[in-house]
Amino acid sequence: MVRLAGQSLMLILMVLVLPVAIALSLVVGRVAIPIAELFGGLAAPKPNLAWLILAELRIPRTLLALVVGATLGLGGAALQGLLRNPLAEPGLLGVSGGAALGAVIAIYFGLAAAFVLAIPLLGIAGALAAGALTFLFGRSGTLTLILAGAAVSGLAGAGLALALNFAPSPYAAYEITTWLLGSVAERDWAQIGLCLPFILAGWVCLAFTPRGLDLLTLGEAQAESLGVNLGVLRALVLIGVALSVGAATAMAGAIGFVGLVAPHLVRPFVGHQPSRILLPSALFGALLLLATDIVIRILPTSNELKLGVLTSLIGTPFFFWLVLRLRRLSP
Repeated sequence: MVRLAGQSLMLILMVLVLPVAIALSLVVGRVAIPIAELFGGLAAPKPNLAWLILAELRIPRTLLALVVGATLGLGGAALQGLLRNPLAEPGLLGVSGGAALGAVIAIYFGLAAAFVLAIPLLGIAGALAAGALTFLFGRSGTLTLILAGAAVSGLAGAGLALALNFAPSPYAAYEITTWLLGSVAERDWAQIGLCLPFILAGWVCLAFTPRGLDLLTLGEAQAESLGVNLGVLRALVLIGVALSVGAATAMAGAIGFVGLVAPHLVRPFVGHQPSRILLPSALFGALLLLATDIVIRILPTSNELKLGVLTSLIGTPFFFWLVLRLRRLSP
């Protein structure tokens, strides 16, 4: 009863805070425009400066931060439930690395310059290929899935290192590095429209997993005796994470720690039952990434700090705290 009340209270708070964060994201930026003038531009004859800033820059940036944050939070919660590992996050199965490698290939061979949708298209393809490879070698059990994911992540990391090592020009190396740092800025509606169906398809796959994840907490043998098909459950989680996180990474670059941090921060309020963690983790991931992006725009830096850099700076101390906490709790 207490857990249900905590879950309801958390959901209500996040639903109330999210609109505030969204409104703040729309009014905060490098170009200072009075709020009345900014929103007045929506009703004024178009095109005008305020309308262009909102429609082409801030609304896509806000929407992308929400979608990517929710995807990372949801993917992290699903993987922690499937692998029964509190340190699991979307990058563990190689999906993020595969998406990054696909996008970097588009930059390396000049496809991004010739075709605006080359980066998200190859990023999604790389994520799906990495997910398929992980499932192919790791479908026999949880441990083999983790090991296969580590191998695929290492392979993708080697590919990224090769691309940087043999970059055809300093500009290409700079573009690759900048993309890998992660950002939700300067993405257009065509790119978002391409990736959004894959993200939604991934969310749908993960929506069929809560019951299986709950029963899996009893152990694999017990879950199978209660009617859970572990092969189907693993496939649903892996396909869901590959589609959604892969498409999100293809759009925003490598953004770490959100998928690890969000489930842990909501768990004290909703309990350890995986089905109760999924939705709060998605909402908190969206709020966390949007708030981080707002902070980036407020910081008085000459060049805008990349989103992936700040999430790593925030997430690394949390990761160390989590490791120390788990070490204290272990026998």
